[in-house]
Amino acid sequence: MRIAFVVGKFPGLSITFIINQIIGLMERGHEVDVFSTTYGEDRVALHPDIERYHILERTTYLPLVSRSPFRQAVKGYHRVGLNFLKAPKFYSKISLSPLRYHHRVSSLIQNYSKVFHDRKCHYDIIHCHFLTHGLDSLAIKKLTKNEAKLIVTFHGYDVNVPDNIRCSPTVCNLVFQEADLYTSNTSYTAMKAMRLGCPSDKIWILPVGLDLSKYKFSPPEYQAGKTIKILSVGRLVEKKGLEFSIRAFAKVSLENPNVEYQIVGDGPLRGRLESLSHDLGVGKKVRFLGGKTQDIVQSLYQKSHIFVLSSVTASNGDMEGQALVLQEAQAIGLPVLSTFHNGIPDGVLNGRSGFLVPERDVEFLAERLLYLIKHPEIWRQMGTAGRKFIEKKYDLNMLNDRLVELYKSCL
Repeated sequence: MRIAFVVGKFPGLSITFIINQIIGLMERGHEVDVFSTTYGEDRVALHPDIERYHILERTTYLPLVSRSPFRQAVKGYHRVGLNFLKAPKFYSKISLSPLRYHHRVSSLIQNYSKVFHDRKCHYDIIHCHFLTHGLDSLAIKKLTKNEAKLIVTFHGYDVNVPDNIRCSPTVCNLVFQEADLYTSNTSYTAMKAMRLGCPSDKIWILPVGLDLSKYKFSPPEYQAGKTIKILSVGRLVEKKGLEFSIRAFAKVSLENPNVEYQIVGDGPLRGRLESLSHDLGVGKKVRFLGGKTQDIVQSLYQKSHIFVLSSVTASNGDMEGQALVLQEAQAIGLPVLSTFHNGIPDGVLNGRSGFLVPERDVEFLAERLLYLIKHPEIWRQMGTAGRKFIEKKYDLNMLNDRLVELYKSCL
């Protein structure tokens, strides 16, 4: 099969799971192109297989499109005028598309036409990651002779933020009319998508998977007198709830001073969180490590004892999707501590591979964290349960095989 992936920033630390999916399809003999709306940061360094599989050579960065309807129309019809003689039937057809499609789709098609005209692209599958890129995917579908099957994957943010300009009711309706099949990382995300109008008979639960060969099972061991290391991984944004894990850590460190909290990731709240750590008297024990490559993150997992992700619903309605870092930590063998939030309960065995507590409940979070610190004898038991759970439900090879079967079912 020939497959087009439509994504946002590419490559990027936050979409390693999409890169793994692309590589899995290529290893199965399928041809994959990538269409991205934004350049990713430190592109080759982010994933060791990006260069090995020449993925950047197969990546096209789409032109930016103005959000102003007037500017879109002017820019789009200017493009039609410049290229009309090359393919009059094609451009006559797309210039009339506002009669059927919303002006944003029309202008996207017109602005992207130069990208596709010379390439004469043909795809069996167009796979759109995040509903926010649904318009881009519709444009590609129209420009590739409308023959491809359109698959849309929901990840959480795209269905959780009601004021997202690119997920307006008009956009949702267009995508839900055109797409052939949908996948969702969790049952909760699927439910939110159906509330927006996604057909319930076309949506499948397909979690993001892990290449378990890259996650060596190494459950933590307690060593008397050694520092117990607590780890969090994620962008420093409101929905990660790091304010609450820092406050809980501050309470715990009063009773157990031999602890350290490492936070991997960067974001707009870094300054505020660093100030909070100092105000709580744990500025020297909370270490902000910034963004790290996947290899370094895995090394930090293996050197840590407990993993914490105290996610919350942000003030703008944003939520976690699957929270893949929880599966990564369990694959290594770490006991995890998280919250009853969105799709997180799907990916943690509460009471067996870790503990879940209510959102924003600092007291309960501190209590569970203290319990894990005081009972290192349960770390291996929890780690073993977590690893078996991940092997059964989140193995990347199994999930990539399932994805191919879903593609075939559409065709």
